[in-house]
Amino acid sequence: MDTGTQSSDTHPDTAGLRARWQATVTAAGAAADRDPAPYADRLLTAWAEPQRRYHTTAHLADVLARIDVLAAHAADPAAVQLAAWFHDAVYRPDRSENEERSAALAERALPELGIDPARTAEVARLVRLTVTHDPAPGDTDGEALCDADLAVLAGDPGAYAAYAAAVRAEYGFVPDDAFRAGRAAVLRQLLGLPRLFRTPYGAAHWEAPARANLAAELAGLTDPTTDPTTGPTDDLGI
Repeated sequence: MDTGTQSSDTHPDTAGLRARWQATVTAAGAAADRDPAPYADRLLTAWAEPQRRYHTTAHLADVLARIDVLAAHAADPAAVQLAAWFHDAVYRPDRSENEERSAALAERALPELGIDPARTAEVARLVRLTVTHDPAPGDTDGEALCDADLAVLAGDPGAYAAYAAAVRAEYGFVPDDAFRAGRAAVLRQLLGLPRLFRTPYGAAHWEAPARANLAAELAGLTDPTTDPTTGPTDDLGI
């Protein structure tokens, strides 16, 4: 979210993303007589909204790239890819229902493309799972999506700092003291989990660096001499 780095370019190759969307909806069973291009346009417009600093098209591209790495682990890679497209399609940092509204968007859009009800339901379920990033044992689709989304935590220090600054900017309306307290609570919760990553690849490659980054961030947030604008965050969560 291979080191889990976040691109510094918030406007990646949209032509490439559109081509990828076309391939994904085709693999997911979209009807041949439905044009997926307008859906790509609407999704990419949403991902480029001005309130976003971290949850941008660059984040979308990074999550899709991580899913490529983890695809063999998933039971339904096409559903996982579609869930990545929708998981932050609705995003307002001052709202708590983003995942639910994003899942509802998938439930409306995918049937219009002719994608069958079972796969549509799986995509929506996966989007809702990103509220907790806590897939049940054996939920390989959920494990792949959640690991891909959390992989940013395993970036090198420079990439992690860029991620941190971008998310803090999204939450610029939150006062520093409240932000520190809320984010520190989130970090303690994450560090208290027995595993951050559930896939074998994520556990082997991302677990240790992610925990080091989270611990360093927590130390900075609880040090009153640290500039809060440089402390990593992610919607006071992920």
